[in-house]
Amino acid sequence: MVLGILGGAFGIISALGAAAIFGGFFQTFGSAEMVEGVYSKSAGGLLLGILAIIGAVLVNRNNKISAGLMLLCAIGGLFVLGLIWGLPFILLLTGGLLALRSKS
Repeated sequence: MVLGILGGAFGIISALGAAAIFGGFFQTFGSAEMVEGVYSKSAGGLLLGILAIIGAVLVNRNNKISAGLMLLCAIGGLFVLGLIWGLPFILLLTGGLLALRSKS
């Protein structure tokens, strides 16, 4: 449960950081399409972080659904944000595998 909550929180921080840093950079030096792309990917990362926290909270009720949500968010975050999602990926992957293994 703790790994999932930490992974989701770091995922939200990663998404907001990507929006702030890369969005500001592309707004200054890039085009409007680049800015829109960064903001849409950051919104996807934010949604995945929220889903990961929901999955972590559900670990005591239904561990299979919780593990599925955390693993989905871990893999999905890599596709959306790439290596910016590195730390949340490790935390969510570990939390998802541990939730899948538990007998609750």
